[in-house]
Amino acid sequence: MKGLKGKNALITGATSGIGQAIAIRLAQEGCNIAINYRKSVEDVEDTEEMAMQKACGDIDNCGVKSLPVQGDVSKEEDIIRMVNTVVEQFGSIDLLINNAGIQTECSSHEIDTQDFDRVLSVNLRGAFLCARETIKHQLAQNRQGVIINISSVHEIIPRPMYVSYSISKGGMENLTKTLALEYAGRGIRVNAVAPGATITPINQDWVDNPEKKAVVESHIPMSRAGTSEEMAAAVAFLASDEAAYITGQTLFVDGGLTLYADFREAWSA
Repeated sequence: MKGLKGKNALITGATSGIGQAIAIRLAQEGCNIAINYRKSVEDVEDTEEMAMQKACGDIDNCGVKSLPVQGDVSKEEDIIRMVNTVVEQFGSIDLLINNAGIQTECSSHEIDTQDFDRVLSVNLRGAFLCARETIKHQLAQNRQGVIINISSVHEIIPRPMYVSYSISKGGMENLTKTLALEYAGRGIRVNAVAPGATITPINQDWVDNPEKKAVVESHIPMSRAGTSEEMAAAVAFLASDEAAYITGQTLFVDGGLTLYADFREAWSA
């Protein structure tokens, strides 16, 4: 993709699934990647190895840099330290990918307040704080930049039993638009990628169960789940100069899920 080589990228929640695929794809495009992890630095090893192999083939002689960086995005002090570390090590943050996210399944009338707050703290508050700290550095350095929020089709599709998750992704839509409008004049673009059903470790319960998988795919016009690599490709596009005139938008990568698959057949009201 045009304009990505040599850029410095911070990807939150980059040790598995979509976040890992994004880190690998950006490394392939020539970006230096800061790989955020929450618990153990060992969690980064697979992402780092695959990214460097894809980018260079020879890990020991790779022009692309990788940086493991610890941080719990629900904690403001962790975010500030994480962003400062990346700037100190790389010199700047050109691309921020807000990917870290969690979900809790529970009836809305029974959800515990702490569980509710935890989802919002990671998915929405954490994304904002990462963006806030990154933008501070970009403005101070008078640099253009790109922020991409990993949202969900549940940004617009209600999801019963997952009220905190749905709220967090609905809020992410407005976060994306507000930051995009506020900083467009400063050369900072802000967009979102909204995956549909995607084959990732967190979804293994239905991925590995033919009956459950069939139910999931019955709601998708293209009749299949997406892959992490397809989500990463959309992120690479929005991060690149190919998308230089795009800001404040959510790109749904969902096989048509948001087209209301149950209405594929003509019917009369």
